[in-house]
Amino acid sequence: MRPSHTLSILRRSHVLALLTCAAMTPAAHGETDDVAVFEKEILPILEDNCYSCHGDGEDKGKVTLDTFGSTADLMKQQELWVHVLKNIRSGLMPPTKKDRIPAEDFAKLESWIKRAPLKLDPANPDPGRVTLRRLNRVEYRNTIRDLMGIDFRTDEEFPADDTGYGFDTIGDVLTTSPLLLEKYMQAAEAIVAKAVPLESSVTPERRIPVKQFTDRDDYEMSVSLYDPADVSAMVKISKPGTYRIILDATVRGSFAFDPGRADAGWFVDGKQVYQKELKWEDGMRLDSSFEVKWEKGEYPVRFTMKPLVGKDKKPAEKPGDGPPNVDLKFKGCTLVGPLEPEYAERPKNYERFFPRDSVPQDEAGRLEYAREILRRFVTRAFRQPADEGTVEKLSGLAIESAKMPGGSFERGIARAFTAVLASPRFLFRMEETLPEANPQVHPLLDEYAIASRLSYFLWSTMPDETLYQLAERGELRKNLSAQVSRMLEDEKSDEFVKNFAGQWLQTRDVESVSIDARVVLARDAGQEKDQRERFETFRRLNREIDEAEKNHETAKVEVLKAQRAEMRAKFGNNGRRVEFGGSLRTAMRREAEMLFRHLLRTDGSVLGLVENDSTFLNEELANHYGVPGVEGGNMRLVKLPPDSQRGGVITMGTVLAVTSNPTRTSPVKRGLFILDNLLGTPPPPAPPDIPSLEASEKKTNGDDRTLREALALHREQPLCSSCHNRMDPLGLALENFNAMGSWRDKERGQQLEPPSGKLITGEPFADVRELKHLLVTARRTDYYRCLTEKLLTYSLGRGPQPCDISTVDAVVDQLESTQGKFSSLILGIIESPAFQRRQRTTL
Repeated sequence: MRPSHTLSILRRSHVLALLTCAAMTPAAHGETDDVAVFEKEILPILEDNCYSCHGDGEDKGKVTLDTFGSTADLMKQQELWVHVLKNIRSGLMPPTKKDRIPAEDFAKLESWIKRAPLKLDPANPDPGRVTLRRLNRVEYRNTIRDLMGIDFRTDEEFPADDTGYGFDTIGDVLTTSPLLLEKYMQAAEAIVAKAVPLESSVTPERRIPVKQFTDRDDYEMSVSLYDPADVSAMVKISKPGTYRIILDATVRGSFAFDPGRADAGWFVDGKQVYQKELKWEDGMRLDSSFEVKWEKGEYPVRFTMKPLVGKDKKPAEKPGDGPPNVDLKFKGCTLVGPLEPEYAERPKNYERFFPRDSVPQDEAGRLEYAREILRRFVTRAFRQPADEGTVEKLSGLAIESAKMPGGSFERGIARAFTAVLASPRFLFRMEETLPEANPQVHPLLDEYAIASRLSYFLWSTMPDETLYQLAERGELRKNLSAQVSRMLEDEKSDEFVKNFAGQWLQTRDVESVSIDARVVLARDAGQEKDQRERFETFRRLNREIDEAEKNHETAKVEVLKAQRAEMRAKFGNNGRRVEFGGSLRTAMRREAEMLFRHLLRTDGSVLGLVENDSTFLNEELANHYGVPGVEGGNMRLVKLPPDSQRGGVITMGTVLAVTSNPTRTSPVKRGLFILDNLLGTPPPPAPPDIPSLEASEKKTNGDDRTLREALALHREQPLCSSCHNRMDPLGLALENFNAMGSWRDKERGQQLEPPSGKLITGEPFADVRELKHLLVTARRTDYYRCLTEKLLTYSLGRGPQPCDISTVDAVVDQLESTQGKFSSLILGIIESPAFQRRQRTTL
C-alpha cells in the first residue's frame, strides 16, 4: 500500500530542500538531471514498495533509503544500489507477502539504478579493475609442460594457492611471498636441468623393460630369495657396434633380519657375465655393466636366481609385526650404444630448443644463434614479443656462461633459460594495450594479451602456435569464434572443465571429503545409539586386553579376546564391508565433469546442468544410485528411468557428498550451495554464537529429532529465521539423499517427510524434480545471471564489480535468445568489454 498523503508531502518537501541546497553548488548537468528524475519518477516507486521496510524509521536488514544527508549522497552508495538491484531482480524484494513492483515501475527503477548511481555507460563500458596476477599452480604446471616439454609437479613443490570468490584464479589473493619466490628460483633451475640438453650429441640409450622378460606389463618383478627365478628377453640390434648392457636390480629387506640367501646370475648372449650371492641387505644394487660387440640381429639376455636357504628356514610372522622378508626387485636392463662416435644422436628435446643442425664455430655466429634461440623462447615464455634489450642481455649471459670452464653453448643457453623462468614476466600475466587517442576511452588489449586471456581461460596454459601467429598478424579478433570452437574441441579444454566446473560444483573436493559411511548408515537406520555403545564396548575390551597382557594374565587375555571375537561376529555387518571408497568417489567426480564437458562440446544448453534426463554412469555408480542395466567400469551417457530423481548437478553424488557433514546430511549446506552457485543469492554469514544443529537434536525425553525438526527450531529464532527460510526448503528437498548421495526413505528410523517446500520467492514444489524444473523455468534468469557471474569471475581473475552488470545482462540476453546454448555463454564473455579491454589508468 502507498504511504499516507501526509508522510508523502513531508518526504517530498525534504527532498526538494536537498535539491535546493544542491543547486547552490556546482554540479554536472547529467547529475542534476539524474537527481530530478529520482524526485519525479524513482522516489514514488521507493515510497510505494520499499519504505515500509527500509524507510520511515524501519531498517530491516540494517538497510535504509531515507537517512542520507542528500539525494546526491544517496546516489553515491553504489554498494547499496547494487544490493537493491540484485534483490528486486531475484524477487527477494519486496517480500512475497507484499505486492510485486509493477512492470513499468520495475523497468524505470532498474534503468535508473544502472544509469545514475552505478554510472554504467553503454557507449564506453568500464571493463573493471584487474589485478596483475601470477600463474597459479595448475597454470604454472601446464605452461611448463607446453614450453619445456616436461611435467613439473607443482602440487608437490609449491604451497596450495589461496582462493577468492570460490576460485584459485583471483589476482588479489594470489600473493607472492619471499618463500614462494625462492621456490620459483629453485624450480627454474630444476626444470631447465631436466628439460634442456647440455650436449649436442649423446650415445643412444634404450630400456629393456620387465614386460619383455615376463610378458607382464609391470614396472618391476619382485621375487623372494626363497623362490627360484629364470627370465630372459631378446635384444634386437639394428646397427653393428659396441654396446653396454646395465642390469637394473635391487635387494630389498624388511626392517627385521631375514636369513634368506640366493645365487643370482646375469647372462648376455649365452655367457654369464655377472654372479652374486644375495642376502639381507636393504637397498643393495646389483652392479653389472658389461660391454659387448654385436652385429645386426637378435641376442638373448637372461637373469636367474637360485635359493640357497630352504623355505623351512624362513622366520614366522610375529604378532603385530608382519613377516620378515628379503626380496629381489628386478626392473630389466638398459642398453647403451652403439658406443662409437659416428652413431651419436641428438638428445631428447634438443630440436625443441636448438633448431639448427650445428652450432656456429665463430663468435659472431654463435651470438646471432643465441639471439635467435632466446628471442623465440622469450616471446613464448613472456607471451608477448621479446624486446631487443632483454634478448641482448640474455644472449650476453649465455655467451659468457659458455666460455666458463666446463661450459658449452648449450649450457650457456640453459643458464639464460633459467633467468627467463625466474622472471616476473614469466610468473605474472602482464598485458599490453593498443594505442588509444581518446584518454577517456578504456583501451583495447593487444592481440597477444587476448591470446593469453583465451588460452588461460579455456586451457589453463600458454597460447599455442596458432594463437601466436594470429596475434602476430593482428587477426585474432577477426577469428575469435572459430578459435574458441577449435580450442573447445582440443583435449586441453579438459583443464577448463576440471578447473572451472571442479571449483564451481566443488567436484575437486569429493575424493577427499570426510564421510563416515558406517555412522551415516547407522543414523539412517536409527541405530546410532547402539553403534556408539558397541564402539565403546570394543574400546573398553581393547584397553582391558592391553592391561592384561602387560600384567601377563594369560587366562584373562584369552577370555577378553573371546568376548571381542564374539562381538565382532555378532556385529560385523553380516560380512558386508561398509565403504564410501575411492573408485566410487572418482566416478562421482567424473560424472559431473563429463556431463559439463558433453554439454560444452556439443553446444548443449546450460540448463541441462540443472535438469536432465541422462547422466554419465558406470556399474558401481549406477548401483549406488539404484539405476538398473549398467555394467562395466567405463563411464558412459545413460538415459535415466522416467521416475528417477537423478539428472542434474544438485542430485549428483559429488554435490550431495561435499555439501554434507561427516556423519549426516546438511540441509543448510545444500540449500546454501543452490543459493550461491545456481541462483546467485547467498545469505549473509551466520551471526556468532549460534548453537549447532546437534545441540537441538535431542528432545526433552532423550529421543533424537530429525534434521527437519531441528531446523524448524532454528527458524523460530529471529536471528536465524530470515536466512533459514531461504536455505532450508532447498536443502530439505534433498533429504532423501544421505551424506553419501544414495537414496533413503528414513532418517533415524523415522519415515522422512515429503520433500515439498516453497522458494523464498513464493513458488511451491512437491519434490526435488519440481525444484529443478523451477530453477530452469521460473528462476531461469537468476540461474543464467549466476552462472555468467561465476564464469566471468573465473576468466578475469577478479570478483564481481558494479560495472559487470551490463556485461552480465548482455550475456543473459544472448542465453535467453538461444535457449541457453553454451556457445552464447562462452563467446558472450570473451567478446565482452570486460574481457577485451583494460580500465584506463588516467581520467
